[in-house]
Amino acid sequence: MAADRFTGYKFLGRYATALVLVFATYNPSGVSYLHWATQEIPPSLPLLILVGLALLICFLIFLRATLRSIGPVGIVLGVAFLGALVWLLVDFGIVDLAQGSVLTVILELVVATIMAVGISWSHIRRRLSGQLDVDDTDE
Repeated sequence: MAADRFTGYKFLGRYATALVLVFATYNPSGVSYLHWATQEIPPSLPLLILVGLALLICFLIFLRATLRSIGPVGIVLGVAFLGALVWLLVDFGIVDLAQGSVLTVILELVVATIMAVGISWSHIRRRLSGQLDVDDTDE
């Protein structure tokens, strides 16, 4: 059972996966699935569809787990908290939103953070409260 313990490293792994998923789909650098799919010279269509479906499946896994674990209220609270944090960083002059790409990166970080917390929430809640989350299953 000690190997099943949820650690900070496991959360960081899930967060890194969410970051890769979000930034691989779109990012302002120009190297992303969306940029690749909208090139003038079309890429291999079967490969484009395969990668697109893989990204969609990964997003559905993360979003379904997030919706089931923290729900719409948790998502709204998470976005509000992270929005207030960004507002504080802008107010202190740490983040400058004058560049459009900065806002895009911040929004993508917020999405990845919410997905990482959502997919990890059952483990986090168990560590904080000692209560287990169990899905109902019909046998």
